[in-house]
Amino acid sequence: MPTQTPGALGTCPYAIDRPVMRQRWDRLTFLHWPFEAADVQRLLPSGLEIETYDGAAWVGLVPFYMRVATPDGRRVPWVSNFCETNVRTYVRDSAGRSGIWFFSLDASRLGAVVTARATPYRLPYFWSSMRLGERGDEIAYLSRRRWPGPRPAVSRLRIGIGAPIPPADVTALEHFLTARWMLFSVIAGRLVSARACHQPWPLHRAQALVVDDHLLTAAGLPAPGGEPLVHYSPGVDVAIGRPEL
Repeated sequence: MPTQTPGALGTCPYAIDRPVMRQRWDRLTFLHWPFEAADVQRLLPSGLEIETYDGAAWVGLVPFYMRVATPDGRRVPWVSNFCETNVRTYVRDSAGRSGIWFFSLDASRLGAVVTARATPYRLPYFWSSMRLGERGDEIAYLSRRRWPGPRPAVSRLRIGIGAPIPPADVTALEHFLTARWMLFSVIAGRLVSARACHQPWPLHRAQALVVDDHLLTAAGLPAPGGEPLVHYSPGVDVAIGRPEL
């Protein structure tokens, strides 16, 4: 049974004795925009309340490369490795626990999408054609949704990667946006949660050179205004716990 333990800034406060799966979230970029809280709250299920920072709700567009493994670390490379892009926000449940609500998760492996939709997590995965490319200090992500709709839902991003952020220099807002150890979902009308534990994110400063995204509006959100707050990370290893009511 996962138990909560004291955690330092940026560290997971939970222990997962028997992970359901292990993952590597690799070459990841966080793009975040502030929103009116009411515009995001209306899209949440009963039992979750938007968690704000300085009065704003924050929505993240998070592209990365996923590597999935069994609890003992076994991988099937062609099946287990794929590109993914998430649209997410930050919430609290009625017990006051902080976590993530996913509006959508686009992945480039149809088998992974079908499996994820059928698992007890019931996360809203979509099958997309996706690419990730790197050149020098730049990384680019491309996603075109295939199934199910709404279509077209396209995201084109090019990111300039800057200097690493020393852990002591991570701001309160950066911690709020990235140090998340729980996800929420709904199964048969009931709210469920799952723990996701990993080491502190190694963050880099980053700049959005190109942002042409339609995944946020496909999720029912208003078009974001202004430039996003951007961070890059080479990645972390993650232990995923079982769903809990």
